[in-house]
Amino acid sequence: MNCLITGASGFVGRSLCAALSMRDLVVRTAMRTRQDQCDDFDGVFVGSIDAETQWAEALRGIDVVVHLAARVHVMNDVSQNPLAEFRRINVGGTLNLARQAAVAGVKRFVFISSVKVNGERTEPGHAFTETDLPNPQDAYGHSKHEAEQGLRQIATEAGLEVVIIRPPLVYGSGVKANFAALMRAVQRGWPLPLGAVHNQRSLVALDNLVDFIITCITHPQAANQTFLVSDGQDLSTTELIRGMARAAGVSAHLLPVPVWFLQAGASLLGKGGAVQRLCGNLQVDISKARELLVWVPPVSVEEGLIRAMGCQTEA
Repeated sequence: MNCLITGASGFVGRSLCAALSMRDLVVRTAMRTRQDQCDDFDGVFVGSIDAETQWAEALRGIDVVVHLAARVHVMNDVSQNPLAEFRRINVGGTLNLARQAAVAGVKRFVFISSVKVNGERTEPGHAFTETDLPNPQDAYGHSKHEAEQGLRQIATEAGLEVVIIRPPLVYGSGVKANFAALMRAVQRGWPLPLGAVHNQRSLVALDNLVDFIITCITHPQAANQTFLVSDGQDLSTTELIRGMARAAGVSAHLLPVPVWFLQAGASLLGKGGAVQRLCGNLQVDISKARELLVWVPPVSVEEGLIRAMGCQTEA
């Protein structure tokens, strides 16, 4: 089976390409810049990904496309119209690729969407499911939702098998942004005011997400389905930090500051969103993946954190 991977040089893409090659699947990568070249794989330079990108060379002989490339959350975004920029890449770029894939005879298109299509938070004991009404709250979430809608239409009109995967936060070797900052803080033994956070959040280890993507590439029952994916074990933020500390072989220094106090302080500083992500609930139900695809996360949360913390540097 021949697979085209977009976003192959990214956090998930690198691990996915390596895992595919170990399973004797032929990998071709789509490169936006010359620096994206993956020496171990056949690569095709496509330039910027939008509604005008030409994919004919990259799609030649391909059976399955895995579309990881996307415009993600941008800190200090200077775009005058962020939603339009998200739509240009995440909607226009995705649907253009899917249409050309259908014309080229590609059988299946695996789209990595986001749990943000479901929303930003859940009520305690009420996890997101694939049948919930979409409720995106930001430009990124809206763009992923619109791309999903367009892909389903293409699937109906062109006969292209579409698989949509909505992961929550992904952690593992090479993770960046807030999760990496939290790991460094734990490693350095910094006191953290998160010892009284009793929320529940779903995460997905990088290795679990890669395994699930490969399952969706090959499993016949995945065609034209939408899936939520996670480790299958939800954690509070307090439990997560303790798990990071155990994985790193250090002590967790947690201060039991009440959540209401954290929320009040964050609101005064204009950081309410950050505290919501640390203290709020966001759970996903992976029953559909378990039952329809007979998929079980191969890596436990404990092992996932060991792999993530073991590769974390003090940079």
